[in-house]
Amino acid sequence: MPTLEHNGIVEMFRENPELAPHFMATLFHVEVLPHTSAVVVESSLDQLLPVEYRADLVLELRDAAGALVLAIVVEVQREEDRDKKYSWPVYVAVVRARKRCDTAVLVVATDAVVAAWAAEDIDLGLGLGHVKPLVLGPTVMPEITDPAEAEREVELAVLAAVTHGNGPSGMAVVLAAVHALARLDLDHAAVYFQIIYDALREPMRRALEALVMERQTQGKATFPPFAQKIFERGISEGFRDGERKGFHDGERKGFHDGELKGKHDVLFRLLARAGIALSDEQRNRILACEDGATLDRWAENVLGAKTAADVLS
Repeated sequence: MPTLEHNGIVEMFRENPELAPHFMATLFHVEVLPHTSAVVVESSLDQLLPVEYRADLVLELRDAAGALVLAIVVEVQREEDRDKKYSWPVYVAVVRARKRCDTAVLVVATDAVVAAWAAEDIDLGLGLGHVKPLVLGPTVMPEITDPAEAEREVELAVLAAVTHGNGPSGMAVVLAAVHALARLDLDHAAVYFQIIYDALREPMRRALEALVMERQTQGKATFPPFAQKIFERGISEGFRDGERKGFHDGERKGFHDGELKGKHDVLFRLLARAGIALSDEQRNRILACEDGATLDRWAENVLGAKTAADVLS
Protein backbone atom coordinates (compact mmCIF):
# COMPACT_ATOMS: atom_id res chain seq x y z
CA MET A 1 0.00 0.00 0.00
CA PRO A 2 1.36 3.45 -0.85
CA THR A 3 2.58 5.44 2.16
CA LEU A 4 2.69 9.15 2.89
CA GLU A 5 6.39 9.07 1.96
CA HIS A 6 5.63 7.30 -1.34
CA ASN A 7 2.74 9.59 -2.27
CA GLY A 8 4.55 12.72 -1.13
CA ILE A 9 7.59 11.98 -3.29
CA VAL A 10 5.40 11.13 -6.31
CA GLU A 11 3.59 14.45 -5.86
CA MET A 12 6.95 16.21 -5.65
CA PHE A 13 7.80 15.05 -9.18
CA ARG A 14 4.23 15.57 -10.42
CA GLU A 15 4.16 19.20 -9.36
CA ASN A 16 7.68 19.90 -10.62
CA PRO A 17 8.28 17.67 -13.68
CA GLU A 18 11.62 19.35 -14.36
CA LEU A 19 13.07 17.63 -11.29
CA ALA A 20 13.46 14.29 -13.09
CA PRO A 21 15.57 15.54 -16.03
CA HIS A 22 17.44 17.88 -13.68
CA PHE A 23 18.43 15.01 -11.39
CA MET A 24 19.33 12.80 -14.36
CA ALA A 25 21.67 15.48 -15.69
CA THR A 26 23.25 16.62 -12.41
CA LEU A 27 23.39 13.40 -10.38
CA PHE A 28 23.74 10.72 -13.06
CA HIS A 29 25.53 12.91 -15.64
CA VAL A 30 23.13 11.74 -18.35
CA GLU A 31 23.06 13.95 -21.41
CA VAL A 32 19.45 15.14 -21.53
CA LEU A 33 18.61 16.71 -24.87
CA PRO A 34 17.59 20.38 -24.84
CA HIS A 35 13.87 20.77 -24.21
CA THR A 36 11.41 23.55 -23.48
CA SER A 37 8.76 21.63 -21.56
CA ALA A 38 8.37 18.68 -19.19
CA VAL A 39 4.83 17.50 -18.56
CA VAL A 40 3.09 14.66 -16.73
CA VAL A 41 1.34 12.20 -19.04
CA GLU A 42 0.54 9.15 -16.94
CA SER A 43 -2.99 9.05 -18.41
CA SER A 44 -1.43 8.26 -21.79
CA LEU A 45 0.38 5.30 -20.26
CA ASP A 46 -2.90 4.05 -18.82
CA GLN A 47 -4.21 3.74 -22.36
CA LEU A 48 -1.13 1.81 -23.48
CA LEU A 49 -0.86 -0.79 -20.74
CA PRO A 50 -3.24 -3.25 -19.07
CA VAL A 51 -4.39 -2.56 -15.53
CA GLU A 52 -1.63 -4.60 -13.85
CA TYR A 53 0.99 -2.21 -15.27
CA ARG A 54 0.74 1.20 -13.68
CA ALA A 55 3.76 3.44 -13.26
CA ASP A 56 3.84 6.05 -10.51
CA LEU A 57 4.46 8.83 -13.02
CA VAL A 58 5.38 9.27 -16.68
CA LEU A 59 6.91 12.50 -18.00
CA GLU A 60 7.42 13.76 -21.53
CA LEU A 61 10.15 16.20 -22.51
CA ARG A 62 9.52 18.18 -25.71
CA ASP A 63 11.66 20.62 -27.67
CA ALA A 64 10.66 24.04 -28.97
CA ALA A 65 9.06 22.48 -32.05
CA GLY A 66 6.92 20.19 -29.88
CA ALA A 67 8.87 17.05 -30.78
CA LEU A 68 9.34 14.41 -28.08
CA VAL A 69 12.97 14.11 -27.02
CA LEU A 70 12.64 11.86 -23.94
CA ALA A 71 10.07 9.99 -21.86
CA ILE A 72 10.86 9.34 -18.18
CA VAL A 73 9.07 6.74 -16.06
CA VAL A 74 9.37 7.76 -12.39
CA GLU A 75 8.95 5.05 -9.75
CA VAL A 76 9.18 5.46 -5.96
CA GLN A 77 10.32 2.18 -4.44
CA ARG A 78 10.35 1.56 -0.67
CA GLU A 79 10.85 -2.22 -0.73
CA GLU A 80 12.00 -4.97 -3.04
CA ASP A 81 9.32 -6.22 -5.40
CA ARG A 82 10.32 -8.90 -7.90
CA ASP A 83 7.39 -7.95 -10.16
CA LYS A 84 9.09 -4.63 -10.88
CA LYS A 85 11.91 -6.45 -12.67
CA TYR A 86 9.29 -7.46 -15.23
CA SER A 87 7.13 -4.34 -15.30
CA TRP A 88 9.95 -1.77 -15.68
CA PRO A 89 11.11 -3.23 -19.02
CA VAL A 90 7.46 -3.21 -20.14
CA TYR A 91 7.20 0.51 -19.43
CA VAL A 92 10.34 1.22 -21.43
CA ALA A 93 9.44 -0.99 -24.39
CA VAL A 94 5.80 0.11 -24.75
CA VAL A 95 6.38 3.82 -24.27
CA ARG A 96 9.40 3.77 -26.60
CA ALA A 97 7.49 1.85 -29.30
CA ARG A 98 4.39 4.01 -29.19
CA LYS A 99 6.01 7.41 -28.74
CA ARG A 100 9.12 6.79 -30.87
CA CYS A 101 11.50 8.44 -28.43
CA ASP A 102 14.21 7.51 -25.93
CA THR A 103 12.75 6.24 -22.66
CA ALA A 104 14.32 5.84 -19.21
CA VAL A 105 13.23 4.57 -15.80
CA LEU A 106 14.14 6.78 -12.82
CA VAL A 107 13.68 4.99 -9.48
CA VAL A 108 13.69 6.87 -6.17
CA ALA A 109 14.77 4.44 -3.42
CA THR A 110 15.91 6.01 -0.16
CA ASP A 111 16.81 2.68 1.48
CA ALA A 112 20.32 1.43 0.64
CA VAL A 113 19.36 -2.24 0.25
CA VAL A 114 16.34 -1.45 -1.93
CA ALA A 115 18.41 0.98 -4.01
CA ALA A 116 21.11 -1.64 -4.65
CA TRP A 117 18.46 -4.16 -5.70
CA ALA A 118 16.71 -1.65 -7.98
CA ALA A 119 19.99 -0.65 -9.66
CA GLU A 120 20.71 -4.17 -10.92
CA ASP A 121 20.61 -4.57 -14.69
CA ILE A 122 17.45 -6.35 -15.81
CA ASP A 123 18.39 -9.11 -18.24
CA LEU A 124 15.71 -9.47 -20.91
CA GLY A 125 16.84 -12.99 -21.76
CA LEU A 126 19.98 -14.91 -22.65
CA GLY A 127 22.07 -11.83 -21.97
CA LEU A 128 21.05 -10.38 -25.32
CA GLY A 129 19.52 -7.20 -23.98
CA HIS A 130 18.93 -5.40 -20.72
CA VAL A 131 17.23 -2.43 -19.05
CA LYS A 132 19.25 -0.38 -16.58
CA PRO A 133 17.16 1.77 -14.21
CA LEU A 134 18.64 5.01 -12.94
CA VAL A 135 18.31 4.78 -9.16
CA LEU A 136 18.27 7.85 -6.96
CA GLY A 137 19.49 6.20 -3.75
CA PRO A 138 22.00 6.75 -0.94
CA THR A 139 25.09 6.27 -3.12
CA VAL A 140 23.91 8.92 -5.58
CA MET A 141 22.04 11.25 -3.26
CA PRO A 142 24.31 13.99 -1.87
CA GLU A 143 24.36 14.83 1.83
CA ILE A 144 23.21 18.44 1.80
CA THR A 145 24.30 20.11 5.03
CA ASP A 146 24.68 23.69 3.81
CA PRO A 147 21.41 25.63 4.35
CA ALA A 148 22.18 27.89 1.38
CA GLU A 149 22.56 24.88 -0.91
CA ALA A 150 19.39 23.36 0.54
CA GLU A 151 17.49 26.55 -0.30
CA ARG A 152 18.66 26.33 -3.91
CA GLU A 153 17.62 22.67 -4.19
CA VAL A 154 14.71 22.32 -1.77
CA GLU A 155 13.29 19.07 -3.17
CA LEU A 156 16.74 17.48 -3.32
CA ALA A 157 17.34 18.59 0.28
CA VAL A 158 14.10 16.89 1.35
CA LEU A 159 15.09 13.65 -0.40
CA ALA A 160 18.57 13.92 1.14
CA ALA A 161 17.05 14.24 4.62
CA VAL A 162 14.84 11.19 4.06
CA THR A 163 17.81 9.23 2.68
CA HIS A 164 20.63 10.34 5.01
CA GLY A 165 18.71 11.60 8.05
CA ASN A 166 19.68 8.58 10.15
CA GLY A 167 23.35 8.58 9.13
CA PRO A 168 26.46 10.12 10.72
CA SER A 169 25.66 13.57 9.28
CA GLY A 170 21.94 13.09 9.77
CA MET A 171 21.26 16.03 12.05
CA ALA A 172 23.01 18.52 9.77
CA VAL A 173 21.18 17.15 6.72
CA VAL A 174 17.79 17.30 8.45
CA LEU A 175 18.33 20.82 9.79
CA ALA A 176 19.39 22.09 6.36
CA ALA A 177 16.25 20.60 4.80
CA VAL A 178 13.93 21.96 7.49
CA HIS A 179 15.52 25.39 7.10
CA ALA A 180 14.93 25.25 3.34
CA LEU A 181 11.25 24.34 3.77
CA ALA A 182 10.59 27.89 4.92
CA ARG A 183 10.79 28.89 1.23
CA LEU A 184 7.73 26.78 0.37
CA ASP A 185 4.06 27.46 0.96
CA LEU A 186 2.69 26.11 4.22
CA ASP A 187 0.87 23.14 2.64
CA HIS A 188 3.93 21.73 0.91
CA ALA A 189 6.26 22.54 3.79
CA ALA A 190 4.08 20.75 6.35
CA VAL A 191 3.78 17.61 4.21
CA TYR A 192 7.52 17.48 3.46
CA PHE A 193 8.36 18.05 7.11
CA GLN A 194 6.11 15.15 8.14
CA ILE A 195 7.75 12.92 5.51
CA ILE A 196 11.21 13.78 6.87
CA TYR A 197 10.12 13.29 10.49
CA ASP A 198 8.45 9.93 9.74
CA ALA A 199 11.65 8.70 8.04
CA LEU A 200 13.76 9.34 11.14
CA ARG A 201 14.48 6.47 13.51
CA GLU A 202 13.85 6.86 17.22
CA PRO A 203 17.37 8.00 18.24
CA MET A 204 17.45 10.74 15.60
CA ARG A 205 13.91 11.87 16.45
CA ARG A 206 14.85 12.16 20.10
CA ALA A 207 18.02 14.06 19.20
CA LEU A 208 16.04 16.47 17.05
CA GLU A 209 13.47 16.99 19.79
CA ALA A 210 16.24 17.58 22.35
CA LEU A 211 17.80 20.19 20.07
CA VAL A 212 14.46 21.95 19.71
CA MET A 213 14.04 21.86 23.49
CA GLU A 214 17.48 23.34 23.99
CA ARG A 215 16.91 26.15 21.50
CA GLN A 216 13.51 26.89 23.03
CA THR A 217 15.08 27.17 26.48
CA GLN A 218 17.82 29.46 25.18
CA GLY A 219 15.35 31.54 23.18
CA LYS A 220 17.10 30.61 19.95
CA ALA A 221 14.20 29.00 18.08
CA THR A 222 15.28 28.94 14.45
CA PHE A 223 12.81 26.48 12.98
CA PRO A 224 10.22 27.59 10.41
CA PRO A 225 6.79 28.45 11.86
CA PHE A 226 5.06 25.23 10.67
CA ALA A 227 7.66 23.02 12.38
CA GLN A 228 7.94 25.28 15.40
CA LYS A 229 4.20 25.01 16.05
CA ILE A 230 4.36 21.22 16.13
CA PHE A 231 7.29 21.20 18.53
CA GLU A 232 6.03 24.06 20.67
CA ARG A 233 2.74 22.31 21.26
CA GLY A 234 4.54 19.14 22.22
CA ILE A 235 6.92 20.92 24.57
CA SER A 236 4.27 23.00 26.30
CA GLU A 237 1.96 20.03 26.81
CA GLY A 238 4.91 18.07 28.15
CA PHE A 239 5.56 20.72 30.79
CA ARG A 240 1.90 20.69 31.80
CA ASP A 241 1.71 16.92 32.14
CA GLY A 242 0.31 16.59 35.65
CA GLU A 243 2.79 15.80 38.37
CA ARG A 244 5.62 15.34 35.88
CA LYS A 245 6.80 12.10 37.45
CA GLY A 246 9.99 12.99 35.81
CA PHE A 247 10.70 15.65 33.29
CA HIS A 248 11.37 12.83 30.83
CA ASP A 249 7.81 11.44 31.00
CA GLY A 250 6.13 14.78 30.44
CA GLU A 251 8.52 15.61 27.65
CA ARG A 252 7.80 12.31 25.90
CA LYS A 253 4.03 12.75 26.15
CA GLY A 254 4.29 16.28 24.88
CA PHE A 255 6.28 15.32 21.84
CA HIS A 256 3.86 12.45 21.17
CA ASP A 257 0.93 14.87 21.27
CA GLY A 258 2.82 17.33 19.12
CA GLU A 259 3.52 14.59 16.57
CA LEU A 260 -0.18 13.69 16.47
CA LYS A 261 -1.04 17.35 15.91
CA GLY A 262 1.40 17.35 13.00
CA LYS A 263 -0.27 14.28 11.49
CA HIS A 264 -3.71 15.91 11.87
CA ASP A 265 -2.46 19.03 10.11
CA VAL A 266 -0.90 17.03 7.25
CA LEU A 267 -4.10 15.03 6.72
CA PHE A 268 -6.25 18.16 6.62
CA ARG A 269 -3.88 19.80 4.14
CA LEU A 270 -3.83 16.73 1.90
CA LEU A 271 -7.63 16.64 1.93
CA ALA A 272 -7.82 20.34 1.07
CA ARG A 273 -5.36 19.94 -1.82
CA ALA A 274 -7.38 16.97 -3.13
CA GLY A 275 -10.58 19.05 -3.00
CA ILE A 276 -12.26 16.56 -0.64
CA ALA A 277 -14.90 18.16 1.61
CA LEU A 278 -15.43 17.04 5.20
CA SER A 279 -18.62 17.07 7.23
CA ASP A 280 -18.43 18.31 10.82
CA GLU A 281 -18.73 14.71 12.00
CA GLN A 282 -15.85 13.57 9.80
CA ARG A 283 -13.66 16.50 10.86
CA ASN A 284 -14.34 15.75 14.52
CA ARG A 285 -13.55 12.08 13.94
CA ILE A 286 -10.15 13.02 12.58
CA LEU A 287 -9.45 15.43 15.44
CA ALA A 288 -10.46 12.79 17.99
CA CYS A 289 -8.13 10.16 16.54
CA GLU A 290 -5.04 9.64 18.72
CA ASP A 291 -3.60 6.68 16.84
CA GLY A 292 -0.70 7.70 14.63
CA ALA A 293 -0.93 4.58 12.44
CA THR A 294 -4.59 5.29 11.68
CA LEU A 295 -3.81 8.89 10.77
CA ASP A 296 -1.01 7.69 8.49
CA ARG A 297 -3.39 5.21 6.81
CA TRP A 298 -5.97 7.93 6.22
CA ALA A 299 -3.28 10.18 4.73
CA GLU A 300 -2.28 7.34 2.40
CA ASN A 301 -5.90 6.88 1.35
CA VAL A 302 -6.16 10.46 0.07
CA LEU A 303 -4.35 9.58 -3.15
CA GLY A 304 -7.04 8.31 -5.50
CA ALA A 305 -9.93 9.01 -3.10
CA LYS A 306 -13.01 10.84 -4.34
CA THR A 307 -14.88 11.32 -1.05
CA ALA A 308 -14.07 11.64 2.64
CA ALA A 309 -15.67 8.25 3.17
CA ASP A 310 -13.02 6.72 0.89
CA VAL A 311 -10.30 8.31 3.02
CA LEU A 312 -11.72 7.31 6.39
CA SER A 313 -12.57 3.72 5.42
